[in-house]
Amino acid sequence: MTALLSPRRRQLLFALALTAGILNLVDRQIIAVLKPTIAADLHWSDDDYGTLAALFQTGAAFGFLAAGWLVDRLGVRRANAFGVAAWSLAAMAHGWARSFSAFMACRISLGASEAMGTPAGIKTMAAIFSPEQRSTGIGLSNAINSLGAILAPLAIPVVAAVWGWRAAFVLAGALGLVWAGGWWLATRGVDCQDTPSGPARLDGRPVWREARTWTIAGAKVLSDATWFLMLFWMPDYFHRAFGLAGTELGPPLALAYSGAALGSLLAGTLSSRWISAGGSIDRVRKRVMLVSALAVVPVPLALLTPGAWGAAAVLALALAGHQGFSTSLFGLIADVTPRAKVGRVTGFSAFCGNMGGTAITKIAGLTLAAGLGYGPLFAFAAVSYLLALGLISLGLPRIVPVEPGDAGVALGH
Repeated sequence: MTALLSPRRRQLLFALALTAGILNLVDRQIIAVLKPTIAADLHWSDDDYGTLAALFQTGAAFGFLAAGWLVDRLGVRRANAFGVAAWSLAAMAHGWARSFSAFMACRISLGASEAMGTPAGIKTMAAIFSPEQRSTGIGLSNAINSLGAILAPLAIPVVAAVWGWRAAFVLAGALGLVWAGGWWLATRGVDCQDTPSGPARLDGRPVWREARTWTIAGAKVLSDATWFLMLFWMPDYFHRAFGLAGTELGPPLALAYSGAALGSLLAGTLSSRWISAGGSIDRVRKRVMLVSALAVVPVPLALLTPGAWGAAAVLALALAGHQGFSTSLFGLIADVTPRAKVGRVTGFSAFCGNMGGTAITKIAGLTLAAGLGYGPLFAFAAVSYLLALGLISLGLPRIVPVEPGDAGVALGH
């Protein structure tokens, strides 16, 4: 016998899901924030760091191929607990890495295990929220997740200054293990109705045979390339352009990532409000994506600003645009995908997006090593979201929800 999930339990699960996203982003950002310190200690070149960033993205990309299927098979309860525990152990392993090859193994492991986070998070939102509430849920999730990017440059240098850079990895991983135990206890008795009820296999043809999957995947390639460029190289940009390092990096990076949080919140809240007021999902999604894409266009102006705070403001606008676009794109996945396939479609599109991230992070290292600076990279970023929206408009000329209705989470008794 089942009953609808109580509002209090729903809020608790949502809060925990938000916290998992923060931990995910903090774990992957440690190496970027502490890059000058770690590079000096271990004698890395720019190309070495670009290689590590690309390996992380490669691990994540191929991890997504398995993660989407695994999330659909396990369901949100087991998938969230397993995923967070796995990437937390991978993060902790960085604290004991002594050689470049050991760091390569750690980055691949962290990327592959963190791949569980995106499909599990989107599947959780699809399970606990109705279509009218989903945009707000995803937007708030992205906004709160951005707190990880805000907190990382503020807290990580302090931890490293007191206990050393290795302790930052170990502490972050330990927090994730505590979270995994808390999630397992909080979801006891919950049936999300999101796993196959019969034996054997998941229904439906492979998601990569469906045109809508490739449309979403192509948009992810273009948009995620810019996101990962900023995620892995923005601290280095501030270090090169303005000589910032250590705790000096914290405030301007926090300002930039605050823009990401604001963009997520605005996109999710406005989308839900317009849809609830009777606006078509097709019009709302594409309108928000267009405004978000235009917000990224001025990003090359960061190269012309005389001070770090001006550059941070420009980058904050660009990151707001990214997260607004991303919120709508994840909402689009939940709109046009049957719930039983959400994990796999999210995983496959994230795989493609991470391949784009792999390419841009390695290209960035080579571009900077060749002395070309950030100009070519920011020029690409300026147009990437408009290209992604054009692809969506061609592949999905009209967005029609596939499963209208209430969320299906239930509480088992």
